[in-house]
Amino acid sequence: MKKDLFSGLSKKNFDLKKFKELKRILSKQGIVIKRKPFSNINFRFDEFKSLYLTGLAAFLIVTFSFIIPLSVDIDNQIVSNKDSKINNSKIDFQKVLSGESIDDEKVDEGLDLSNILEDVFKFDELPEDTVRLSASTIEQLFKDTNYSLSEVRRTKKVKPIRLSLLPNEMKSIESSAKRKSLFIKIILPLVLEENNRIIIDRKKLFSILNKNKNTKDEIKWLNQKFKQYGVLNKDLATLKVRMDIIPVSLAIAQAAKETGWGTSRFAIEGNALFGQWTWSGEGIKPAGADTNATYKVMKFNVLKASVRAYQRNLNTHSSYKKFRFVRAQLRDDNKKLDSLKLAEYLDNYAQTGAEYIKVLKQIIQQNQLKDFDEVKLLPLSVKFKNII
Repeated sequence: MKKDLFSGLSKKNFDLKKFKELKRILSKQGIVIKRKPFSNINFRFDEFKSLYLTGLAAFLIVTFSFIIPLSVDIDNQIVSNKDSKINNSKIDFQKVLSGESIDDEKVDEGLDLSNILEDVFKFDELPEDTVRLSASTIEQLFKDTNYSLSEVRRTKKVKPIRLSLLPNEMKSIESSAKRKSLFIKIILPLVLEENNRIIIDRKKLFSILNKNKNTKDEIKWLNQKFKQYGVLNKDLATLKVRMDIIPVSLAIAQAAKETGWGTSRFAIEGNALFGQWTWSGEGIKPAGADTNATYKVMKFNVLKASVRAYQRNLNTHSSYKKFRFVRAQLRDDNKKLDSLKLAEYLDNYAQTGAEYIKVLKQIIQQNQLKDFDEVKLLPLSVKFKNII
């Protein structure tokens, strides 16, 4: 449900109560509205609404997150999950690599994520109220909070900014460099946040395993995680292998490939960043699909849900068993998770197989995405003050 406190606002019908309510909400987040509405004769409604949206965006997108060191003692045992069809899609690779916008995708039959998404929404609450900001408003927000990719590369720190929706104008941004930069800045905090959730769970898992006796709450938590990660036989070695992060550079590369850097209809209308499919859930039917086709592109309420479902997909589906095995080996050898190496085991993600892997590696290398693998998401204590 979309809300606009200032719908129909003008100097004549300005609702002071609504404005005070907005000030009260934003003040709790450390955001101070200094300017009084219409205090200056040259202050236009469009200016005020733009400022309102920027302030409201800051309130909505600040998120809690911590970075906790990963444990690395992992067994290599892996138990296959229930087999099902492989997720895949077709997009113009050259357009993706260059950062050009893409037309409505023609995609192939893929993996039904209904069982994965059931866990996504059961175990974690996701926001329903969303505000779609324009590209210019988002860029202004990033500018006001000093959020730039060059700064991230230098400091290895990312502002705790989370947007729920991509701007509608992604496809109309003529500069491919500008489009790619905006896309990365939107997706980066989302991937880091979801990785942090896994890191926290992973730390708790190893803490539990190091105890001689566990509490009822710990056993309950373990049973929940067994179900969440599809470990039907409650095998701890399997859970340790599955409960791990996806390298940031790899996640961004796949999102870029699947959405044409955020320009696809599925990304804008359905918040689908990774070309995930369903035969029974809510989704968007691809243009040009066979009239008898029953599959759809899975639709999400917010971008965050798409990222979470993507992680659950790679961490549970049998098609990516080799991917998880190599990731576990890297952990055992005390090595960093190398996205270029792990990408080699995602040939089952698309029917193009080896070509798909080649494109992922090119996207990672050409856009220097590995620069973001070691960055940390700043905690909630870093507030956006005096934006308005």
